[in-house]
Amino acid sequence: MNIVLLSGGSGKRLWPLSNDVRSKQFIKIFHKQAGEGANAPAGGRGGEDAYESMVQRVYRQIKAVDKEAEVTIATSKSQVSAIHNQLGGDIGISVEPCRRDTFPAIALATAYLHDVKGVGLDEAVVVCPVDPYVEEAYFQALKELWSLAQDGTANLTLMGIDPTYPSEKYGYILPISKERISKVSEFKEKPDAATAQKYIEAGGLWNGGVFAYKLSYVLDRAHELIDFTDYQDLFAKYDTLTKISFDYAVVEHEKDIAVLRFAGQWKDLGTWNTLTEAMEEPSIGDVRMNETCENVHAINELGIPILAMGLKNAVIAASPDGILVSDKEQSSYIKPYVDAIDQQVMFAEKSWGSFRVLDVKPKSLTIQVTLNPGHGMNYHSHEHRDEVWTVIAGKGRAVLDGREQEIGVGDVIKMPIGCKHTVFAETELQIIEVQLGIEINVADKVKHEYRKLL
Repeated sequence: MNIVLLSGGSGKRLWPLSNDVRSKQFIKIFHKQAGEGANAPAGGRGGEDAYESMVQRVYRQIKAVDKEAEVTIATSKSQVSAIHNQLGGDIGISVEPCRRDTFPAIALATAYLHDVKGVGLDEAVVVCPVDPYVEEAYFQALKELWSLAQDGTANLTLMGIDPTYPSEKYGYILPISKERISKVSEFKEKPDAATAQKYIEAGGLWNGGVFAYKLSYVLDRAHELIDFTDYQDLFAKYDTLTKISFDYAVVEHEKDIAVLRFAGQWKDLGTWNTLTEAMEEPSIGDVRMNETCENVHAINELGIPILAMGLKNAVIAASPDGILVSDKEQSSYIKPYVDAIDQQVMFAEKSWGSFRVLDVKPKSLTIQVTLNPGHGMNYHSHEHRDEVWTVIAGKGRAVLDGREQEIGVGDVIKMPIGCKHTVFAETELQIIEVQLGIEINVADKVKHEYRKLL
């Protein structure tokens, strides 16, 4: 089975745990299954290894259903490092140079499968969001959906979610019959509650954003709407494409559509209110609550305790980016307030590990860098700042202007302006990095080549 996971969004509705770099699908809040590092004590974070993120959970579930499944993630370049960090370097990634909505993203991913991965035009692919909260039955249904597309059941095959209430958040698919597999009569936009109830009574299904098709179908449609030759050409002109959804560009114009009804568990964890419903425990991290708290969930990524007393129907989230204390219902309206916060990213995952900003001053920036075993940074230099590294955990090797040296706990390494440097972790390596200079910014980085560490 070929499957494309759409991984987008800035995740501002789950601030402060998510930001422009770290979207909601990378937040680790789900207990790993036994045998996967699930060794956390009850009620505590127990180390990151005890938890998995949405993207890790979905990837694991896909492989449990079909270990031979070829998974490709369609995403923006800002998320590539986090994906490699959480899923490894072998995962297929179709990188969007900029955000252009779901039709350009799906067209680019389809061209990537054909021109880069060598998938045949007559082979089927399933496209679905990366962040649904579902059980294994959902992925069994995806495999069936892929088979329907491969067999030519229709030009386009969708998954329709059996609605559990008259939601105003989703579009509706109206099948011709109430059979499990049916042709589709029409689509309806997000309705009000009363209209949604009428759709449900008529057999309507939620549109969960899941599509299956043969590669030739979407590539033909893409060539009708976009002037391009192949994947490389489409990638090069991606920033000129019109922003348009797959529903508007393709689905609404197609007459031959089938839908597969899915009646299993399906949740869209897009807000703090819905996310906390999926938490298996009331708190993660160093959180204390007294007995008068009711329906309170808290996630603490800071190294200081949180104490909650007498709260009801509330969510608390603390990270290096900030602290949220909110009524659960009100937490759905967080986005405009977060948009007004002008702050640099304080935590991010990279392909080699992660960094966390500890202190910001006019002429200095202090961060904690964690490198995963066997990983290293790019060999680079800076034109406007000095750097000082202090190793606080682990061991590895540092390179300064071509000279290699072993480093361990307590070692201090100084790198003046222009010094070419990198570090390679033999074990998990933690470094406190202090950047010093009049002008400190992420653009001040010149990459160099150092073959000895490759």
